Amino acid sequence: MQARPKVLFISSWYPSVLRPTEGNFVQQHIKAAQLVADVALVHVVLSSEHPELTHELKTSKDLFLNKRVVIFSLPGAFTPTCSTFQVPGFEAAYDEIRSLGIDEVYVVSVNDAFVMRKWMIDQKVEKIKALPDGNADFTTGMGMLVNKKNLGFGYRSWRYAAVIKDCIVERMFVEPGIMDLAPGDPYGETHPDMVVEYLKSVV
Repeated sequence: MQARPKVLFISSWYPSVLRPTEGNFVQQHIKAAQLVADVALVHVVLSSEHPELTHELKTSKDLFLNKRVVIFSLPGAFTPTCSTFQVPGFEAAYDEIRSLGIDEVYVVSVNDAFVMRKWMIDQKVEKIKALPDGNADFTTGMGMLVNKKNLGFGYRSWRYAAVIKDCIVERMFVEPGIMDLAPGDPYGETHPDMVVEYLKSVV
């Protein structure tokens, strides 16, 4: 029997405060040189050696302070673009990204930890780490929460990526057209190649 991959999950702990928006609201997202959202997170580890789930309360500072990390966020687990291109792309680029001065690579989604767990196993992920933002606290703090009710998704994250150093945004990559009730879901600016290109330019 094939051993299950070791996967790291982090799920938001505090209840969220959603934006009461229903129209074509254009979001103002966090920008370079700004602090990332500081929220409490539950750190969940699953491994083939220890199949039981263990939980540890963390904060954004625990994860990002004194580190340089890449995060990328997407609308939802098991969705086509995320499953076919974005997650496999960052998984494949993981070693190269780490070699360019990055301590860790995280995927963020407004999903609960159980859904993210199943998705990472389904994707055969072994390297990138999953950050379930079930309450949307982190996504809200990053200014990336959008209304996707027109697609039956409720509130989700707009697609973005970021390089974060010592809890401060070094570089943001945001897909164009961020807004509530957006008709489309572009993918290009947040491709791992874009992140790698930037990291190479600042080595």
